[in-house]
Amino acid sequence: MSAGEAFRAIGMPEVADDPPPPLDVLAEHQRDGRAWVAEVGGVVAGYVLVEVVDGNAHVAQVSVHADHARRGIGSALLDHVESWARERGLPALTLTTFRAVPWNGPYYARLGFEEVAEVTPELAALVAREADLGLDPAERLCMRRAVRRAQA
Repeated sequence: MSAGEAFRAIGMPEVADDPPPPLDVLAEHQRDGRAWVAEVGGVVAGYVLVEVVDGNAHVAQVSVHADHARRGIGSALLDHVESWARERGLPALTLTTFRAVPWNGPYYARLGFEEVAEVTPELAALVAREADLGLDPAERLCMRRAVRRAQA
């Protein structure tokens, strides 16, 4: 997806060139009801994949096509994940992102995510798996947003 192209401009071509998840991974998420797509005019504008990590809804990937960026699609996808988590009694959403990328952490902070003070065991294992894929753990940021009560 074109969502990764912004990384090329800041000297992270390996992220820009990272392919989307394989079809079997996408199919597994879809079968398990942990994948959602945002469409605009019948075209896929973005998607989100979720895992359950340490009893929280972990955003494994959220991606919005560059042609549809800055229109609230990512935020809407995350709100949908929050509703899904609430229905299952999960207390929070978590994610990992790049610490130094200027639009990642600040974007999630604007959406109510905060840096995790103490990384939980499964989240730590996830960061270790990211390191195995070449991502420097010192450059990763673990964030959490408590699931809010449903609005009446």
